[in-house]
Amino acid sequence: MNRLIDAVTILGFGILGIIIMALGYKIFDWIIPADVNKELEKGNLSVAIVIGAALLGVAYIIGQVLSS
Repeated sequence: MNRLIDAVTILGFGILGIIIMALGYKIFDWIIPADVNKELEKGNLSVAIVIGAALLGVAYIIGQVLSS
């Protein structure tokens, strides 16, 4: 029974983390004045690297908050 509770807890925190990551991307897209999606469709590697770095930062913060 304990393992089931642990599995459900892990699943719940995983879903919560994904939702917060999506919210972090939306906030990042809202803050940046350029149209990020258009730049990604054009294949702009610099924009992809910046978005990746921003998402890694958000993921690190989410991980620290959820682990405490």
